[in-house]
Amino acid sequence: MSVEKRVIKKYPNRRLYDTATSSYITLGDVKQLVLDNVDIQVVDAKSQEDITRSVLLQIILEEENGGMPMFSYEVLTQFIRSYGQAMQGMMGPFLENNLQLFAQLQQKMQEQTRAIYGDNTMLNANLWGEFMKFQGPAVQNMMANYMEQSTSMFLDMQNRMQEQTKQLFGGFGFPAYKQDGENDKDPS
Repeated sequence: MSVEKRVIKKYPNRRLYDTATSSYITLGDVKQLVLDNVDIQVVDAKSQEDITRSVLLQIILEEENGGMPMFSYEVLTQFIRSYGQAMQGMMGPFLENNLQLFAQLQQKMQEQTRAIYGDNTMLNANLWGEFMKFQGPAVQNMMANYMEQSTSMFLDMQNRMQEQTKQLFGGFGFPAYKQDGENDKDPS
């Protein structure tokens, strides 16, 4: 059973119209829907083109222009350099899997905090602030483990691609390519 997405129409005057509430909303409201885990689809009211990605990118851009950007210069330039490369198609799933791992890590930490201190969100926010100040090495170690998992996942993906490529092109007998089990001896 698929969940229907909440449709938001964007009009030429750049106004956003939420069809579920029959009212105009702001980009901040769209952000809140995303934070509330509501599946949305933004369509151009005139052409009916799906413009969800561009609206989500606009929200990210506004967040990046705020006080604490998430993406460094290096990250942004690497994104740009990835376009047009052979592995471009793999970048999206790789990042998606990494974000899922990161979200799971964050959720486990939040669950552990709730188990110890209950649902007092103000206390939790203050504790996390203090924790981050004094537990830098522990957090760095945790992030190093996360990055190790990420690297392992990337290497697994790369190995699978190499195996699939060998299977696909193995029958063509390229001169520099040897099938598994072939030795380097001269056939004469």
